[in-house]
Amino acid sequence: MTLKGLYRKYENGISAGIMIVLHVVLLGICFDVYYDLNDDLMMKDIMAGVYSGVPDGHNMQTLYVLGAFISLGYRLCRTIPWYGLFLCLCQFGCFYLVGMRLCALMENKKGRLGMMFLLSLLFWAVCLPHLVNVQYTITCAMMSGTAVFLFVTTSGGLSMRQFITRNIPSVILVILAYQLRTEMLLLTFPFIGLAGIVRWAREEQVFAKENWRKYGAVLGIMLAGMLLSQGIDGIAYGSEEWKDFKDFFNARTTVYDFYPEVVTEDAYGDDLSGIGVSKAQQVLLRNYNFGLDEAIDSQVMDRIAVYAAESVGGTRDWGARLTESIRLYIYRTFHDGDAPYNFLVLWAYLVVFLAGVFSVWADGKEGRKRDFSFVWQLLLLAVMRSAVWLFILVRGRDPVRITHSLYLVEFSLLAAMLMQSIASGRQKKVLWGMTGLLVLLLAGNMRDSIKYVESDQSLRQQVNGSWQAIDAYCREHGENFYFEDVYSTVAFSQKMFLPAGNTYANYDILGGWMSKSPLYRKKLACYDIREADTALLNKDNVYLIMSDVESGEQGFDWIIGHYAAQGITVTVQQCDRIDEQYGVYQIDRVVE
Repeated sequence: MTLKGLYRKYENGISAGIMIVLHVVLLGICFDVYYDLNDDLMMKDIMAGVYSGVPDGHNMQTLYVLGAFISLGYRLCRTIPWYGLFLCLCQFGCFYLVGMRLCALMENKKGRLGMMFLLSLLFWAVCLPHLVNVQYTITCAMMSGTAVFLFVTTSGGLSMRQFITRNIPSVILVILAYQLRTEMLLLTFPFIGLAGIVRWAREEQVFAKENWRKYGAVLGIMLAGMLLSQGIDGIAYGSEEWKDFKDFFNARTTVYDFYPEVVTEDAYGDDLSGIGVSKAQQVLLRNYNFGLDEAIDSQVMDRIAVYAAESVGGTRDWGARLTESIRLYIYRTFHDGDAPYNFLVLWAYLVVFLAGVFSVWADGKEGRKRDFSFVWQLLLLAVMRSAVWLFILVRGRDPVRITHSLYLVEFSLLAAMLMQSIASGRQKKVLWGMTGLLVLLLAGNMRDSIKYVESDQSLRQQVNGSWQAIDAYCREHGENFYFEDVYSTVAFSQKMFLPAGNTYANYDILGGWMSKSPLYRKKLACYDIREADTALLNKDNVYLIMSDVESGEQGFDWIIGHYAAQGITVTVQQCDRIDEQYGVYQIDRVVE
């Protein structure tokens, strides 16, 4: 086959690939790529061996099979940023797959160029902040949305074998997204299910046996992959130590994510004392330094979680909460707080509806049977997305990483419905007419998107400078181990592609989602430390790091009170400084 013939055969993939490569190069020239949150950075450190000294797949956020695969890369070569490369590959791979499918759906070069232009606008005007500040939750949603788009736009008239083969990318994306961020994938699963219904409704004989087999096979393979992933994860975390920690982890999540007032407000202090949580422990729970007290274990945290659910959750006016959530849901849908995501979705609803109306009108003129399926599909989607949104709003868990994820998956489904609606070619006028509105929407937001990223990256450089100073200081004093006050050191991130050896870090925060885990024990064992408070008091090479801001606001009563509850009087003495903003402190016993 000639070079020209090869190009024609793989033209769609080549076109999409060139577009993505150009965008990635431009992105790399203009911006640095960061792990968005310290959660992602902690996951990287665990899998890279920075946390415990050895690359490990037990990061508690991804399922073990994925964590083990990435940690294997670090075992082979510590200097390659495997986790960052994986996230970026998933994100840019999603754009590539969507771009390739868009090219395949267009009949001529003009249409393909138009689709690549719109996808490029989406890249820079909407997704840019999440492409340079990368996090696993958004990445999961991008894979889920891509799977939805590819599945709905699968060509018709396929045999069962062809149908399954064509949808292997969608199945892989869903399973991989489930491994990456299980909770987010499950939250978007209603959209995946509706995508199956929308695609199935296009079949000429909807209830034919062949269709049941085709769609059942795809769903079965998908669910089997998810169940297998979950099973492997269960085995990996099957030891008594990990089971106990997972109980602690889940209880801690319940308390801090859904009932934080229980540990942050004084009104609940007496009740907590009544269930065995001392005043000193309440202080540590409030400032997140609960790792200092080994007595705050899974049983204590479970008692707090049960109390919170019964006493706080049980007394909440859920009817009033639902009413307020409905009001907030309606407001957010039509106002600019979530822009441009909500406006993008509203545009998609409108254009899908108009394309459907035009199709019905054209069918009537041509004497064909009119298809009103777009009406019930849009209504069903609206009802379903409302239920998902109210679920997160009533629970009080609606951070940007969740809401933007929902918008992206919903838009992917609407975009797929639109592309199928215009497949016959009769709705092209509607498409190109509404495209002008979309271009204005995206172009108007591109400037804001770029300005936001520039401002955000400038702020990250300032914040990260202090953290880098702490990291450098601790590594320069490798004979010591340093415990960090949580609120002094959590507001940082890290560039993905900095040169790094990913060697063991001789410091850890006094709380957080890996505190008290088997890996935490393994980390401390490198310095012969069993308990944080005992080591701070008795070992000459174990110190506390705290920012001047936090020491000024909190003081040191939280740590002095912890020892006082054990009948030990201590003093907290500053012995060194880091970056003129942090103090290094030694805990000394007062001999009476």
